[in-house]
Amino acid sequence: DCSQQEKQHMYDYGCNLGLAFQIVDDILDFTQTEEELGKPQGQDLASGNITAPAILVLGDSPRLQHLLKEDKLESQGALQEALQLVYDNNGIEKAKQLARHHGDLALAALQILPDCEEKHSLGLMVEYVLERIS
Repeated sequence: DCSQQEKQHMYDYGCNLGLAFQIVDDILDFTQTEEELGKPQGQDLASGNITAPAILVLGDSPRLQHLLKEDKLESQGALQEALQLVYDNNGIEKAKQLARHHGDLALAALQILPDCEEKHSLGLMVEYVLERIS
């Protein structure tokens, strides 16, 4: 048995852990090699999936907006240029900050639980997700 408040906190934990995980995955698509990822770098962007690092810089880069909306990354070198624009506009660092923010929210949601092995394990899951971008 648990209270409605405890249920809400656990829901918040799960949502924020999931968001942190997805943002980290988005970052790795930009920062890992093909050998590390098992797919070409930038594959998400190339297949039309605009992920966190790109979303976070779209407002700062009219050129990136053009490449994604008008060009659709079809012209020669467009994908590499788009990847570089994300780097140049600090999209990776902004996404890391967002992932850490959601990790912190997940950890904060655990504070409602009594100190126990399960609470510690849930906290370690957050650390594991964020460790991938350290």
